[in-house]
Amino acid sequence: MARSILLVGGDEFRPACVGMDRRMLELTGEAAPRVAIIPTAAALENPQRAAANGIRHFTGLGAAAYSVDVIQRSDAENTELAAQIGPADIIYFTGGSPAHLLSVLAASPLLDAVIAANEAGAIWAGSSAGAMVLGAQMRRPSASEGAAALGALPGVMVLPHHERSDPASVAAQLAAGDAGGLVALGIDGATGLLLDSDGATALGNGNVTVYRAGGWEQYASGATVPGLTVAGAGH
Repeated sequence: MARSILLVGGDEFRPACVGMDRRMLELTGEAAPRVAIIPTAAALENPQRAAANGIRHFTGLGAAAYSVDVIQRSDAENTELAAQIGPADIIYFTGGSPAHLLSVLAASPLLDAVIAANEAGAIWAGSSAGAMVLGAQMRRPSASEGAAALGALPGVMVLPHHERSDPASVAAQLAAGDAGGLVALGIDGATGLLLDSDGATALGNGNVTVYRAGGWEQYASGATVPGLTVAGAGH
């Protein structure tokens, strides 16, 4: 089955996301797609509310949404919880703390289940922190150094909530730091970048800003972003 990943810049489960999320649901080919909401990144805030927001949002769009309540490391190591990933057509990680999400998810049975489901055709979606951990590295634009992420998208770094940033300033910060030749993806809130084996397409209300070698370009909804696929940058 073809793999696909949706990177969302934040503000998930809000009315502005409806068009983008309807498109994702359509891609499953199911009349009532099963959406697993994983609120791990929101553990330091209110994970129950984050999951409830996702369930309400996707149920309103005709999906069969449910929560996989992975909050701490022991949950990610629980094979019964990992098994709840199997039936999902979409696996959606909410926003919150990227550091917490990475520490819980890395090298866990839950991650193994997500990867297996994604390779079998389920869409892997992540918003804000949930998108940041998918890259090779993650950091804030103003930080001089990054931290290793999951590497599900090699050669990529995700900068969420990018509507708050000035692209020229971000490009200068990236050039001054050590981005290691990564392609940085600045994704606005309520906006996504859908990656599959054929390429990458911007979706949603805002822009996707792509930073390469000191320069940057912006792509609006429906635009194809060159040089990116679900295999990462340069593919």
